[in-house]
Amino acid sequence: MILLHGDGDPTTPEGLRALYAPPRLPWLRVNMVSSLDGAATGSDGRSGTVNNEADGTVFHVLRELADVIVVGAGTATAETYGPAGVPIVIVSRSGRIPAGLRGAERGSVRLATVTDSPGLDDARSELGEDNVYVTGATEVDLATLVARLHEEGMRHVLSEGGPALLGSMLAAGVVDELCHTITPRLLAGDGGRIVAGPPTDVPVRLRTLIEHEGTLMACWLVAR
Repeated sequence: MILLHGDGDPTTPEGLRALYAPPRLPWLRVNMVSSLDGAATGSDGRSGTVNNEADGTVFHVLRELADVIVVGAGTATAETYGPAGVPIVIVSRSGRIPAGLRGAERGSVRLATVTDSPGLDDARSELGEDNVYVTGATEVDLATLVARLHEEGMRHVLSEGGPALLGSMLAAGVVDELCHTITPRLLAGDGGRIVAGPPTDVPVRLRTLIEHEGTLMACWLVAR
């Protein structure tokens, strides 16, 4: 790996962890990947078909550094999520828990949902009432969710999307940093971009940029 922008050594595990350490706490970063032509998913609807080994290395480093992972239910289902080394918070208005996250140890999987969620009672039974965050009537209030996580000691928040959740997080003004990998592939097709939702215009500033065999891994500081 070659560092093109920033300070540090990405060629060792320790150096890579230092490069991706959050500048301060609390901190919320979002990690996304796309092909060179902007496809966030492959033909099978999964980002797993877009990424590669270099992106996978960064993916695992970001998870190791995080206190909690926040992910949309659609992404968790499509990418067949299972429990991780830190708690996973599923964001879902319907309150449905992806199959791969059911039956997990209490506290390792949590849910952020709304008061009129059809799956609310089932989620409370499955996860435990303390692990279900109801933060809005019809839309998940992401600012309230993030504040709740901070209160519970989870100050380094990592979101893994998907695009709709990233769009909502940007609109809510809760994102500090976007880590975005561009893999050297051209996919065309119907794969959407890394951000979905109403038009927005959020300025960003480059913090780090690493290149490895054509793969570009950047971290962008988000204006708030």
